[in-house]
Amino acid sequence: MTFRERYMMGDTEFDEIFDLTGKWNFSDDPRTLREYLGLTAREEDVWISESDEALEELMEKERNTKIFFTDLDGTLLDDEKHISAGNQQAIDELLHRGHVVVISTGRALASAKIQAQRLGLTKENCYIICFNGGQVYDAYHQKLIYQKSVPMEYVRTVFDWARDFGISVQTYSDTHVISETDNEQLHAYSLMQKIPCQVADDITKALPHDPAKILVLDFDRPDRVQEFRDSIRDWCQGKLDIFLSHPSLLEMVSPGVSKGSAVRFLCDYLGIPIANSVAAGDAENDLPMIEACGIGAVMCNGEQQLKNKADYVTEADNNHDGVAEILRKFVLK
Repeated sequence: MTFRERYMMGDTEFDEIFDLTGKWNFSDDPRTLREYLGLTAREEDVWISESDEALEELMEKERNTKIFFTDLDGTLLDDEKHISAGNQQAIDELLHRGHVVVISTGRALASAKIQAQRLGLTKENCYIICFNGGQVYDAYHQKLIYQKSVPMEYVRTVFDWARDFGISVQTYSDTHVISETDNEQLHAYSLMQKIPCQVADDITKALPHDPAKILVLDFDRPDRVQEFRDSIRDWCQGKLDIFLSHPSLLEMVSPGVSKGSAVRFLCDYLGIPIANSVAAGDAENDLPMIEACGIGAVMCNGEQQLKNKADYVTEADNNHDGVAEILRKFVLK
C-alpha cells in the first residue's frame, strides 16, 4: 500500500512523506518518486511548483471530499423529468460544502449539458458522465477529459444488422442524433432528449469521428429490442459491450466502457478516494456504478437486480426526494 493510500485512509500522518522520500533517494527503486508515493499528477505538480504545505492542504481536502454520482431518469428526476425541491436543495447543499456532483447518464453529451444547465450543475466541482461512460466532461471548465469511442467499422455492421432486422438504430455526432432511417422512433427520442436529429444516407460519411455509442430502440415493442440483443450477442463478444438502459433502449459501447469504469477514472483524476464515493441509480446500466462506488444506493422504484447488489435501497422513490434521502444519510450528516 502506497503512502497516499495510507494517508487517505487515515492510517498515517503527512510527515511520513519526508522519511519515505529520503529512503527513495538512497534506494535502487526503478519507480519515480511520484509512483513510489502513489501521488497523482496534480499532487506532484502542487508539490513541485508550490510547497510541502500546499501539498498537505490539497491532500487533506481530497481526503475529506465526497463525490456523488447520480443517474438522471428514474433517479434524480421524477417521472415528469423534473427535479423536486428537496432533491435540488440537497444537491445545492452538497456543492456548497465543497463536495463533487456528477451527472451519470446514458444520454448524449449535448443532452446531458442541457440537463446540467437546467439543474444548476455547471459550477465548480460539477462533472458529467455521458454515453454510459463513453465520455467524461468537466461542466465548469467546459472540456472533455475522457472518451472512448466505437470503431466506425462496427457502426456500419450494427446499422446493417438493424436494417435487416427491421429495428430502429441511431448514433451521435457532437450536436445531433443521427440515423439512416427517418421514422417516429428517431423523432420521439430527439424530442425527449431535446437534441436535434439528422437523417443520413451513409452513417459513416455523416459522422465527423468515431461515436461514443450506438443505440437500438423500439418504444412500441420493447420485446423486439430484446430479440435484437439476442441476435447480435455472439457477434458483439470482444467487440462491443451491450446492455439495457430502459426496456426499449439497447446501449452499445466499446468493451470496458461503463458508468463504473468512468467512476474509477474520475475518482483517480480528482484524487478522491473511491471509498468517499456515493452512487444513486435505478436501471441495468447503473449496476457497474453501484458496484464501483463506496456506497451504492438504489431507488426503491429501481430494478430488482440492482436492489440485490445495493448497499442501500431508498424508502422514497424518484418522485418523492429519494436522492435527498441518500445524500442526507451518507453525505450531509
